[in-house]
Amino acid sequence: MTLQSPNRAETWSNLRSLYPLYSAVARESVIEMQPCPELEQAFDAPSAEVVAEAEKWIESMDQRIHAHQLRQYLQTSGLANEAILLQLLAHHLGKHPRTEPDRDKVDFLLVQFFSQRAPSDLVDSDLDLPTVASALGPVLGVIEGGSPDWLAPLDDLLAEANGAKNLNWLLTTRIIERGREIKHSCGEKFFEPAALAAFTRFGFLLRRRFFRLLHEDLNAILDGLRELETRGVETLDCRKAQFSAEEPVGRLRMICQSWKVMFHAEYSSGQPLCILVDLRTAVEAALGHDRNQTDASRTNAAAAGASAGAENAEAAMGAPISVVEPNIAVTADTPEFEVSSAPATWDGDAGS
Repeated sequence: MTLQSPNRAETWSNLRSLYPLYSAVARESVIEMQPCPELEQAFDAPSAEVVAEAEKWIESMDQRIHAHQLRQYLQTSGLANEAILLQLLAHHLGKHPRTEPDRDKVDFLLVQFFSQRAPSDLVDSDLDLPTVASALGPVLGVIEGGSPDWLAPLDDLLAEANGAKNLNWLLTTRIIERGREIKHSCGEKFFEPAALAAFTRFGFLLRRRFFRLLHEDLNAILDGLRELETRGVETLDCRKAQFSAEEPVGRLRMICQSWKVMFHAEYSSGQPLCILVDLRTAVEAALGHDRNQTDASRTNAAAAGASAGAENAEAAMGAPISVVEPNIAVTADTPEFEVSSAPATWDGDAGS
């Protein structure tokens, strides 16, 4: 990919456009920064020295603003429109040399750009590389040829992700980290147009799968909590999920409803994901424990009925079941989700 070097007027225009965006990201992410006097004055015809100072300021902010901070701001402020994304992509793709943070930002920006241009009814199986390449035309131009052979493992990872049973499975198999390792290992080849299109397709599809599993987990938790409430269970021991030993079921349900809103943002921090996974474990353990109690009670009732006479057995089996111990502890014998290997900043981003 060959990007034309902008003239001084174009460079200055780009710097002035980036300045308020970078300042806003810094404020949002609580990044200490000094204003840029040259960009604050907004000269109409700056000297070469003024442009050079402004470029230094932007470069210093490029080093301090991480990909997840840029992503968080763009997705929560509603500013991730095509014009902003194109400008940021041109800025980072046009840099020489390009750094790992540049790569991570380009990766996120391309997936975000494609997401905005992709049809809402797009079926995963229909998303081939030419479709992605066409949508990225304003950024990458015409892309000839298919996906490089060295990126074939990306399709293998997507196949694994499609077989994931839940979010925990996706986390513990390290599919996202393995995709990131491929990206990190390819060096400057990452910026080849065909590779950028392939990574964009991978990131888009993996992100889709991630959010589908996330919402399936949330729905499973909500369904489980409602079932526990109908059985008379009022509290759960959710210490593994960083709640209390007697967490009210009603409060857990309200929290999960709020998570549904929170997770509408494209990415969230890794800690809520760990809590979500552990909470599903606690709810399923409670359901299993309560079900075992119910089965045992019914068995005991049946035995008592049989000893009293066959005519009383049916009545004993139909007796109401009371939950004696609603506080269900998640013990060492309870299967637990192992998510400790997930980085603290892991956020579901297949791209960075």
